[in-house]
Amino acid sequence: MRVFVAIDLPETARSELMDMQDAFAAGRPVPEDNLHLTLCFLGDQRDEAVEEAHFALSRIRAPVFDLQIVGAGSFGQHSQQVIYADVERCPQLLELEKTVTRSLRSIGLDFQKRRFRPHVTIARLPKSLSRDAMIDLPQRLAHLSAFRGTPFPVEHFQLYQSILKPDGAQHEILADYALETRQA
Repeated sequence: MRVFVAIDLPETARSELMDMQDAFAAGRPVPEDNLHLTLCFLGDQRDEAVEEAHFALSRIRAPVFDLQIVGAGSFGQHSQQVIYADVERCPQLLELEKTVTRSLRSIGLDFQKRRFRPHVTIARLPKSLSRDAMIDLPQRLAHLSAFRGTPFPVEHFQLYQSILKPDGAQHEILADYALETRQA
């Protein structure tokens, strides 16, 4: 089973990200249902390992916090193949990612270690872009750099299954984990 841990986004954030996709108007936009902020990609795991991961994730205690999507960027190995919405720096988000990763490693789960770069992928570009498209890309990204989304509370994180299909991945939430509510 191909799985990952992520933060599902509220409707307001999804709507704003769809507006960003429309403004960018290039590449293959990520379907609205697949918009999320990945905390940890686990890749292919046995069913038993997924059950153990669920148990470990259900024991995590972390506070609710606010996030805001700000600006956009791109990355890729040889060219800028992934277009993403950036996330404002948030210490609580960084701590949640560390806690999730430590919890999963403590049960012996094996997955690729990656530097955490909080973002939401909004579009994917073809591996080979025309010269005109490459020249136009920085201008399109600059147009999105001033974007500031509506802040939203992160009250849960999820364990997802990613099912690869010919027309793209389909993401299904396997489990939902509540964060601790704020003290009044």
